[in-house]
Amino acid sequence: MKFILVCCLAIFRYSAAFAQHQYSTTEAAGPGKTLQKASAVTALSNSRPPGVVRYDLYVADTIVNFGGKVKSAIAVNGQIPMPTLTFTEGDTAEIYVHNKLKESTSLHWHGLFLPNRYDGVPYLTQMPIKPNETHVYRFPIIQNGTHWYHSHSGLQEQIGMYGAMILNKRKEPVIPTVPVVLSEWTNMKPHEVDRRLHNANDWFAIKKGTTQSYAEAIKGGHFKTKLTNELKRMTAMDVSDVYYEAFLVNGKNQYQVPNKLKAGDKVRLRIVNSGASSYFWLAYAGGKITVVASDGNDVTPVEVDRLMIAVSETYDVIVIIPENKSYEFLVTPEDRTGSASMWLGSGQQVAAPKLPRLKYFEGMKMMNEMMDMNGNMVQMDGMKMQNQVMDMNAVMYPELDRNGGDTDVADAHKGHDMGDDGGMKAPLKTLNYGMLRAPEKTVLPKAPTRQMEFQLTGNMNRYVWTLDNKTISEEDKILIKKGENLRIILYNNSMMRHPMHLHGHDFRVINGQGDHAPLKNVIDIMPMERDTIEFSASESGDWFFHCHILYHMMSGMGKIFSYENSPLNPEIPNPKLAQRKLFADDRMFHFMAENDFASNGNDGMAMLANTRWSIGAEWRLGYNKMHGFETETHIGRYIDRMQWLMPFVGFDWRYRKMDVTKQESNIFGRKNTKDNRSMFSLGLAYTLPMLVIAQAEVYHDGNVRLQLMREDIPVSRRLRASFMVNSDKEFMGGLKFVTTKYMGISAHYDSDMGFGAGLTLNY
Repeated sequence: MKFILVCCLAIFRYSAAFAQHQYSTTEAAGPGKTLQKASAVTALSNSRPPGVVRYDLYVADTIVNFGGKVKSAIAVNGQIPMPTLTFTEGDTAEIYVHNKLKESTSLHWHGLFLPNRYDGVPYLTQMPIKPNETHVYRFPIIQNGTHWYHSHSGLQEQIGMYGAMILNKRKEPVIPTVPVVLSEWTNMKPHEVDRRLHNANDWFAIKKGTTQSYAEAIKGGHFKTKLTNELKRMTAMDVSDVYYEAFLVNGKNQYQVPNKLKAGDKVRLRIVNSGASSYFWLAYAGGKITVVASDGNDVTPVEVDRLMIAVSETYDVIVIIPENKSYEFLVTPEDRTGSASMWLGSGQQVAAPKLPRLKYFEGMKMMNEMMDMNGNMVQMDGMKMQNQVMDMNAVMYPELDRNGGDTDVADAHKGHDMGDDGGMKAPLKTLNYGMLRAPEKTVLPKAPTRQMEFQLTGNMNRYVWTLDNKTISEEDKILIKKGENLRIILYNNSMMRHPMHLHGHDFRVINGQGDHAPLKNVIDIMPMERDTIEFSASESGDWFFHCHILYHMMSGMGKIFSYENSPLNPEIPNPKLAQRKLFADDRMFHFMAENDFASNGNDGMAMLANTRWSIGAEWRLGYNKMHGFETETHIGRYIDRMQWLMPFVGFDWRYRKMDVTKQESNIFGRKNTKDNRSMFSLGLAYTLPMLVIAQAEVYHDGNVRLQLMREDIPVSRRLRASFMVNSDKEFMGGLKFVTTKYMGISAHYDSDMGFGAGLTLNY
């Protein structure tokens, strides 16, 4: 009898899973469930009653070749993206995560309303899933829409741990539906990407062809623009931080939807941007795109020519197959360094127009106008910066030019004003948040309302990203009360876009639609924008609010909303230890080093640095006693918002054997100790206009040394210059030609060692 009961239960569970996926392409992936492939075209039928839907997810190392080289990645059930998980409103999700990695992991259910203990943020809502352990997430499905899930452990999301999560309504329209998971791939290990970003290495710009050197500026007639840029202590205009070898749709660069579509068919695309740091332009060769949902919430349908999907956003769109041909749905990263395609229909291929290369110096010129000498954004007269109505990168878009020439700021924005063509040849209607309108009222319940304001701040030179100039580890949790309404004003005082995501809640985007303000869980905030969101505090526990660009989040750009009087989370047995581990991400030190093997000596530097601290050492070794050796070590902390000022303590050790009758003095007339020095010092380093580092140092014998120095002056795309001069009458000038990411050919003149040339290695 017991055997029969077990068999009946197994048959019921299989039947329930089959009913849910009966129109999907499925594959077995563990006990008690089926998994939908990302390639499925689904026509929905929801006759199945609510029930427990179980998935078993096996997380394991794998090998892939997305970018022309065989590289390590992480797959779930043997696939990248992770399997598409499908539920129906009213179900209970039961997800078993089996960690087969050699490191810990976790899974966050992006956009879902669930008990705090299952939100999937290691050290905040749960402890990490250790190697060879299984963790169970169990929560009710109380919403619908297109969502996704991903690892929230370290940088695992970058190398494969992302996938779509489809929550169907009980009564879903019967229309062919395709999950579309967008991502990018780098052949570089994610930790190496993160390290290079923090060390201000411009290898990514070299690979993209976006260095914006002085030679390029002069050639294009933009010398004044480049000079102004550096006078304001800014580096080159950047659109996307990282160079990627490949861009993917459902794990492929060219993805063909199964050939079940014919002329006149409507198709619903459930689009997820699971990229770690890439925004994507979306365009369709078959005509208009009708947006029907955003972040899992329905909106009144709006028809556009194209839209940009921010990192971590989801959009549901409907497109039509005009004829019996194959139409390209083109996916282009914001920096336009490549593309990926999805093809809908069968027959002759109809391609979408490719986006032209960005005009970076035009963007730099506008950036100069937006930023003052203190690193603050300056609001321009007559510019209403909110809800993406005006894209501050628009001056960089050649497709908005009327006559193929340069477009001024005002004209560039006309093409983004909800259908106003501004007199252009081919007006493009581009989606912005002001167009999104909820089909039903979204007014918050009557309750006490508390208002908060946050500034989005950052420093591109040292790759530090913060809210109100504080990282997650530098800020206490923000206490909120269940039952109150929170109104949050966000001002982007940085030069980068930031997609801000709130865990476990939807918020209203105040966009001029009144009671019908759209609901989202991600808001993309452009430079200079001031946006307002509001939500009802209806949960308990700790919830993360952060920038979803992976490398911004890891550097500390976020806050934690903590409900007062919440019960203890059983997943966090030691809250103090967990908090220390949570804060370790943005306190992490990054290492860099450079060594020049030259004909006149060996010199180099090494540095460990994190958000605030810098520990650096320089050395110079001659090949004879006359040249001797010297080392300098500085330990400093950046104390201002822009990280231009660093007090430090130092130790200087030098020795060289000069003519005993020869005694040098510094510019102040005091005896120079640079031939034999073993001294401690106190000093200040400050970044001047033109990115020159001014340093003042007082040694314990009372001697003072002043110094001016700059490295990595971009002469041309690969040629870098440097110089140094100080009050000890020392000076140096050099050139380096970058050959690979780890090597360059160099030549320099040193006042002590003379001329030398050789090979420079860097890490």
